[in-house]
Amino acid sequence: MNQPYTLELDFVADDALSGFRLKRLEVFNWGTFDGRVWTLQLDGKNGLLTGDIGSGKSTLVDAVTTLLVPANRVAYNKAAGADSKERSLRSYVLGHYKSERNDVTGTAKPVALRDANSYSVILGVFHNAGYDQTITLAQVFWLKDSQGQPARFFIGAERELSIANDFSRFGTDISQLRKKLRGLGAEIEDSFPKYGAWFRRRFGIDNEQALELFHQTVSMKSVGNLTEFVRSHMLEPFEVASRITALIAHFDDLNRAHEAVLKAKRQVEMLTPLIVDCERHSMLVKDIEQLRQARDALRSYFSGLKLALLDKRLAALQEDWERQHAQVQRLESRRDEYGRQIGELKQAVAENGGDRVERLKAEIKTKEKARDWRRDRDERYKALVRQVGEPPAADEAAFLSQRKRWAERAEALKQEAIELENREREHDYEFRNLREQRKVLQEEIADLKTRRSNIEQAQIAIRVALCRAMGVAEDEMPFAGELLQVRDDERDWEGAAERLMRGFGLSLLVPDTHYTAVAAWVDRNHLKGRLVYFHVRPRRRGDLPDLHRDSLVRKLAIKPDSPFYDWLERELAHRFDVACCATQDQFRRETRAISLAGQIKDPTGRHEKDDRHRIDDPGRYILGWSNTAKIAALESRTRSLESRIGEIDDLIGKLQSKRNSLQERLGALARLEDSANSRTWIGRHWPTK
Repeated sequence: MNQPYTLELDFVADDALSGFRLKRLEVFNWGTFDGRVWTLQLDGKNGLLTGDIGSGKSTLVDAVTTLLVPANRVAYNKAAGADSKERSLRSYVLGHYKSERNDVTGTAKPVALRDANSYSVILGVFHNAGYDQTITLAQVFWLKDSQGQPARFFIGAERELSIANDFSRFGTDISQLRKKLRGLGAEIEDSFPKYGAWFRRRFGIDNEQALELFHQTVSMKSVGNLTEFVRSHMLEPFEVASRITALIAHFDDLNRAHEAVLKAKRQVEMLTPLIVDCERHSMLVKDIEQLRQARDALRSYFSGLKLALLDKRLAALQEDWERQHAQVQRLESRRDEYGRQIGELKQAVAENGGDRVERLKAEIKTKEKARDWRRDRDERYKALVRQVGEPPAADEAAFLSQRKRWAERAEALKQEAIELENREREHDYEFRNLREQRKVLQEEIADLKTRRSNIEQAQIAIRVALCRAMGVAEDEMPFAGELLQVRDDERDWEGAAERLMRGFGLSLLVPDTHYTAVAAWVDRNHLKGRLVYFHVRPRRRGDLPDLHRDSLVRKLAIKPDSPFYDWLERELAHRFDVACCATQDQFRRETRAISLAGQIKDPTGRHEKDDRHRIDDPGRYILGWSNTAKIAALESRTRSLESRIGEIDDLIGKLQSKRNSLQERLGALARLEDSANSRTWIGRHWPTK
């Protein structure tokens, strides 16, 4: 049976010494404690400090006060009832122990045990026996000049230090001591506020009022008015009237805000049906407008069809007219030639051949010019005809037939170019779609490599946000699929198990200790997805129900070290005691059954088979505590996509090359058609000289 999770801490049996207590006080060159390390060993217990007057009791008390109280608040030797000017930090560092009177001047001068070249150290070790924690506080003093106050720095360490081992053998430079202490992991500060904040945080002292009270009690000789002492040193000032006024005003604001929220909710409830009806009305108006536009577009569509038929008829009539017009021009030219010959013959007969030779020379030049013009036109015609892959026409009928074929061929090439462009767009769409699929797969693979779970990334993201908000580890609330997998000897049933248990595998298991916080967080946050979770309560272990001999549960393995093992074992027995049927005969006989192909049958007679995805696709599997197989399947699918992307890219390149070739041929046909439309049949015979 799962036991509620409890926090186990190593507490001591006796808490008499719990809390930070002074374990040991060490001083070096402090007051009259000169020349060596002096130690007061308390071991965290109460101690009684006694001695003659001047033996150094107040000196040790002032050392503890100096460690814990800022310098501007310390009154040295106040515990002995001395004057505030009798002792100072400088007198403790130099070790003043008496005064000598000058017989000449009559003034008194203190006598010191040490000179300005020495340094002083006070150190306190505090130990918390309840948590076995140790804190060391220390201060180091030295003189920079002969008149001013000593310079010092503050040390805090979460370990036990000592003056003899850690504050010696560093040479004559104080900076070397700093370096040595930092190497021991100590925190070094040059001002008391940072140092004080450091040790108060570790001692659990919330404010400086407690240290002020400590200082007052250490130096206290008597208490006059106890009430006044508590009010001044133990209580912080508090303005009650202003706080009550602010609370009343804040309550009024909250009350008005609550009433405004209730009013807004009522308005929303009243307006919601109206908004739904308005949206439906807008959708119907939009549908009506689209149908009206489609109806209006029919007129232009049919007009376009009629226009195409008329253009085709006009083209046929134009072709027939050009053929008849060419024949008329040829007959008129022949008639004019015959008329000219008749005139010349008449003139020759009349003149009896006198200027016949000169006229023949002029006629030869005219014929040569016509020959050259026809030859140039014929050469251009031949070049254009060869570009479109046809031989030049031998006669007028072939020329006219050729012109007709050019128009038909240009139209066919245009259609072919359009088809090539459509195919190229289709392949380009497939190319971009496959690249997007590859990107999604690569992102999923990268995400899977950061973890061992097969659960989908969207579900993982919801759990991460939930655990981060609650401050708990993700493995405290696993998905059921992370703790289950099909046994190695039953891999044939892995696809069927994945299909049947997918919903359960994506369910989050929430221990009883976290249930209240999880339910509240889920209720107040928009998850941007779907989350199913089970409230896992501690149960008493009992007998499990008898399983079918071919039960799917027998083919599953639960992660052995999981705290949810008992709960999962019982849930699987109740939810998935389904017979795995290798044959259809067995499938028909069983009440609850599943086939290798993923067909599911329940006691109500309901049958289901979901083939929206392949049953043997490891890329969709969610069970198992290792995702190696899923990553391999996704990487294999990525390689297949990359191969297909390369094939489509090559195909697009070929289509573009073919379409460019068609455009060149269309350009040649357009120039040839323009050239043919600008002239009639010339013929391939020229007059000779």
